[in-house]
Amino acid sequence: MNLNYAIFRSEPIMTTQDLSQIGSHNKREKQAYNSNPDIKLELSKDNIELVPLAEKYLKGFHTLTKEYKKEHEERMKTERKSRKKKYHDMLNSSRNCVADELMFTATPEFFKNMTREDINEWANTCMDFVYNDLCYTKEQVLHSVVHLDEKTPHIHCVVVPLVKKIDNRTNTERYTISKKQYIKDKIHLSQLQDLYHKRLTEKGYDLERGIKGSDNKHIKIKEYKRVTKKLNQELNVKNDRLDKAVNDFEDKMKSTKNILFDKEYVKVKKETFDSMNNVIKESKKVMEMQPKLQTIFNEVDNYTNSYKSLEKENKKYEKEITKLKKDNKYLDQENKSLMDRLNYIIQLLKKFLRKLLQRGNEYTKDETADAIKDYYDNEVFDMHDVIGISRGTTKQDELYDYVVAPDYYKERVRNYEEEYDKDDFELSM
Repeated sequence: MNLNYAIFRSEPIMTTQDLSQIGSHNKREKQAYNSNPDIKLELSKDNIELVPLAEKYLKGFHTLTKEYKKEHEERMKTERKSRKKKYHDMLNSSRNCVADELMFTATPEFFKNMTREDINEWANTCMDFVYNDLCYTKEQVLHSVVHLDEKTPHIHCVVVPLVKKIDNRTNTERYTISKKQYIKDKIHLSQLQDLYHKRLTEKGYDLERGIKGSDNKHIKIKEYKRVTKKLNQELNVKNDRLDKAVNDFEDKMKSTKNILFDKEYVKVKKETFDSMNNVIKESKKVMEMQPKLQTIFNEVDNYTNSYKSLEKENKKYEKEITKLKKDNKYLDQENKSLMDRLNYIIQLLKKFLRKLLQRGNEYTKDETADAIKDYYDNEVFDMHDVIGISRGTTKQDELYDYVVAPDYYKERVRNYEEEYDKDDFELSM
């Protein structure tokens, strides 16, 4: 007897550009889909619009988030110039997603002999799960459609998790887009998948719970190879650029070392400061690759594990799976190497910024404090990093307040010069 499985996945959409591309796919706006021969455009007229969207995804997104945009633009009016960002740039540079795509389906046999009305009834059960269990409002659903023009019917439901949260730094309520308000982590997702299966069986559907640990987006073998190859190339380029930036920064530091310990001021050449910022920029690019590397690492790992149970049926893929394991091991090693390098750079940066706060002139200290705030906002530093960098300097109180340091950290060092002498150190290059 064949078992039919209930399948529910969640895939974050990280940029508005990605959102537009997904919208084009979900609404079948292209004339042809050469990369996906399973799509039969002549059948697209039969697709079921559960939550219609007459306009393009991006326009619908901006309509849905208009209050968020208005709030952001109002806040930017009083923001200093160096920290101002356009709404579009803010969305795409954030580590938060801009939307989440929920996908519902089942194994092909489940839909065998189902009528359009039967599939529509199943789809409405899925949407009840979105509203009642995931707790999205109808206003947060950008678009939802059942695709009947592919081999297996499935639902694409795109939601925008727009919420209001308390900003701890300003103690005010602000809009943000936060998927974690609805799906906290992988453990919570697994619990929701259990609940989704329960809701379907309560409605009388004869379905098994989907295999745990197989929730990642399915990619064909050829796609794995293409993505892995592309990541390797991108990783090498970013690694080379990071090496160049670090070497340049080290050279600049050597040229300024003789005047770094002036009794009253730190005099840092603009090219040295620019070189340091370039290291940070290249480091961020490498850091941004970590989610991609982790996704591929997890996907290949899950794929190879699930393959063991299908060995007899999939003998022809054995060589490909072996190669994927090797590629995955390489990516994992590169990822660990990059993290070690990043940790070294972050430690170097913290020492350098602390030195500027201790010995710089007022202009240098102001610029350095602003840089520290930016790194904190972008999650390069956490609260303890900022406390360690600014402790005992004239910028201590300002930076402690900025990161909302607990009261027991706020006992101020009275003699700044004494604190400097105690904490002084050479930069380790």
